Amino acid sequence: MSWTDERVEMLKKMWGEGQSASQIAKELGGVTRNAVIGKVHRLGLSNRATAAAKPEAKAKPAPKAEARPKPAPKPAEPAARAEAEPAAPKPLPARKQIIPAGQPLPPQPSANEISPEALAKVSEIEKKAKKLSLMELTERTCKWPVGDPATDHFWFCGLPVQQGKPYCEAHVGVAFQPMSSRRDRRR
Repeated sequence: MSWTDERVEMLKKMWGEGQSASQIAKELGGVTRNAVIGKVHRLGLSNRATAAAKPEAKAKPAPKAEARPKPAPKPAEPAARAEAEPAAPKPLPARKQIIPAGQPLPPQPSANEISPEALAKVSEIEKKAKKLSLMELTERTCKWPVGDPATDHFWFCGLPVQQGKPYCEAHVGVAFQPMSSRRDRRR
């Protein structure tokens, strides 16, 4: 199925009439509801919920204008306008601290349980790290997280991985410890 000019015009007309994406898909044939929704977004057609709310919002202020002698309706008018007019995009808030969902974290080796050589190697490697974001990671980059994910100073190592592992050589030394040393820690 291809979006011909005729089919696009029919989509626009039906969308403007308030028909659902499912109804439009049935009428056009050979297209899914999701394809209709995607095309509506790509065409930048208005959100009908907002368009439908505007006439109602315009009708509401008229009775409030008659009740102007009362001081209470005046604060309500800006709220009615806010519903009628699309709000300007708000800037994203600063990242908030991540709160655990009540699940216990897997046991992590503390700094005194890791050999000093491995710690020295890790701190040296982290100076040379590529400091990648989550979206920059590949199967060939070290996925060792560094820092607090709730801050802007969070990154992943990004150095080349060791064969068959998700981390570089230095981080593999910290993450994967021999079985005997793990057994000794439990005692």
